[in-house]
Amino acid sequence: MGKFKFTKTGIKDMFVVEPTVFEDQRGYFMETYQENDFRDAGYELKFVQDNQSQSTKGVLRGLHLQVNYPQGKLVRVIRGEVFDVGVDLRGDSKTYGKWYGEILSEDNKKQLYIPPGFAHGFMVLSDVAEFTYKCTEFYHGEDESGIIWNDPDIAIDWPLDGIDEIILSDKDKKWMSFKDSKIKY
Repeated sequence: MGKFKFTKTGIKDMFVVEPTVFEDQRGYFMETYQENDFRDAGYELKFVQDNQSQSTKGVLRGLHLQVNYPQGKLVRVIRGEVFDVGVDLRGDSKTYGKWYGEILSEDNKKQLYIPPGFAHGFMVLSDVAEFTYKCTEFYHGEDESGIIWNDPDIAIDWPLDGIDEIILSDKDKKWMSFKDSKIKY
């Protein structure tokens, strides 16, 4: 019996993962990834790198991608809460240019799989969040690109209630629009 619930998002190859959490008076235990369970569910993934970041409320990271070395990402929050988003940039996809977002938190313990060929970003909703993710491809800084977070054609419905200021890195302020980027995998 698998220890995960896999839920489709409406975008091919992108899915939500809910682990089985074993709790008792000591705390909890859960598996966050198990190759056999993922394979049995139809998801053959190979991860080569793990990353972790910490951010404060209102920080928005994204929308990031690698042009020649696209990364798949299995993302989760170990402290706090974020709104996590993937945008389909696969040119042959029926959902090209569409996005899906999910609230990930230390409480709900949900994970989101963002396939290769997607732009990815998240916004911190709690005072502080620690975000961790597994990648299917190594990071190549020279290959990094992105799309502006508030692109009107993609029209992500970011949950801005309670967010006083969107905090962006210098590079995230300079990404092109979806239309101007012409990015298609």
